[in-house]
Amino acid sequence: MISTNQFKNGNHIDVDGTVFKIVGFQHVKPGKGGAFVRTKLRRASDGAVIDRTFRAGEKFRPVRTAVRRMQFLYRDGSDAHFMDSESYEQLVIPENTISDALRFMKDSEEFDVLYIDDVPADVQLPSAIDLTIEQAEPGVRGDTASGGGTKPAVLETGAKINVPLFVNIGDAVRVDTRSGEYVSRA
Repeated sequence: MISTNQFKNGNHIDVDGTVFKIVGFQHVKPGKGGAFVRTKLRRASDGAVIDRTFRAGEKFRPVRTAVRRMQFLYRDGSDAHFMDSESYEQLVIPENTISDALRFMKDSEEFDVLYIDDVPADVQLPSAIDLTIEQAEPGVRGDTASGGGTKPAVLETGAKINVPLFVNIGDAVRVDTRSGEYVSRA
């Protein structure tokens, strides 16, 4: 059993028969009354994020997780298709459960697929990924008073991000997959 004292971001717990991933948590000790833990949980089945409060010391069933390296093949509008690089077994995951990760995934790239209790549930991306700019307005010199500023751009995967004015179409950029923000040129 996992206690609220052992919570870590990224752990999975079973709450009333539903599997959740711990996105964030905070231990609170009010001056009056018992301590409690405020959590932000992502439901593994559909990706919905909820806020939940638990009493300090409450226990939960730990969820068995495993990671397998798989190649992302394509998406067809409702599902994302993957292939195990060793066994060539194909796997289908509904797009709505991994929509955040799909924004930055290129076809034929390899990613880690997270299995929860032997069921594929999520895709784990590296913290930063290099992608090419497909569409961007040209940056005009003197657009800003301070020399900084951003403009919208579309990546090769279709994701929209804000980039500095000096980035042009065809440039490779590094994107933080957790926040979806431009980091640097690649």
